[in-house]
Amino acid sequence: MAVTLAEVAAHAGVSPATVSRVLNGGYPVAGGTRTRVEQAVEELGYIANGPARALAAATSDLVGVLVHDVADSFFGILAGSVQSALDPTGHAEPRRLAVVCNTGGSPAAEIAYLTLLEGQRAGGIVLTGGAVEDPGHTAALAARTARIAGTGAPVVLCGRPPLPLPAGLPVATLVFDDHGGAFRLAEHLLTLGHRRIAYVAGPPGLSTSRERLSGHRAALRRHDPVLADACAPLTLHAGFERSAGYDAARELLRRGKPFTAVAAANDTVATGVAAALREQGLRIPEDVSVAGFDDLPFCADTAPALTTVRVPLREAGTLAAQLVTGRRATPPGGITTLPTELMVRASTAPPPAGRRRR
Repeated sequence: MAVTLAEVAAHAGVSPATVSRVLNGGYPVAGGTRTRVEQAVEELGYIANGPARALAAATSDLVGVLVHDVADSFFGILAGSVQSALDPTGHAEPRRLAVVCNTGGSPAAEIAYLTLLEGQRAGGIVLTGGAVEDPGHTAALAARTARIAGTGAPVVLCGRPPLPLPAGLPVATLVFDDHGGAFRLAEHLLTLGHRRIAYVAGPPGLSTSRERLSGHRAALRRHDPVLADACAPLTLHAGFERSAGYDAARELLRRGKPFTAVAAANDTVATGVAAALREQGLRIPEDVSVAGFDDLPFCADTAPALTTVRVPLREAGTLAAQLVTGRRATPPGGITTLPTELMVRASTAPPPAGRRRR
């Protein structure tokens, strides 16, 4: 029998109205109360749309696409590519409705949207962007994903690591080679002669930040075992926004430790870094080389054009759409690694002769 809203309320020790407020969102609910309700929903297997449980084996033509920030070009390109590839032109299948859900990078919002999509009997779900590396969230996400995939609705994890799931579920994982891309970018800077390389990493606790920073440090260690430690004071974490890059560069300058190159967590951050350096009268790349990551469309048009690492966003979106609609079979093991590519442009050059370490 379907679990009722009243049963969830009793299990959580709150009123049915409070459960409704938590599920519908947009209403003020104390954090502890919200947590109890969400746990009760998970433990009882409640689906907000009651008829959906009776039709659990059926799915709709709706495909949910979860992104961190649809205004960010990285996610905009991914979501747009998924939606375009869902167009049935040339395929003997009905049109799919892509519903883009903007989570703001919030783990709670991610679970909430998955719950809503489950209630709508979504025909498939694509989760994009780095994963928050918190054991509690990973367990909750895995449980929710397993329930959705258990109804036969495919789930694609795009740009994030695989989840601990039972075998046999229609879940595919598309992994970007962030580690390899960051490694090659650092190698490029080292080959140019840079040894004092600053690194503006993404937010801590995010899979993308960890992979890119790990690749960067691995390249430094391979070149010189002590170089990674020597550059550690020039490494700091920041957000993925332009303002975060600007503030990070100002902080690096404030610390007074010399550097000849800055590798940024993404292209947007790199533009903020470049702005802060220019504000202090530093030329790019004559005084400081700057590099980004992702190869967003504006990179070729910045002055100078930005050296970066190309992430195959459009290809990933197309592949995710094919997997979530069943037009392409899930590969053995469920994981596909998509290669990244170093794009060398004018924003990187050898360090000034007087500052080169011999």
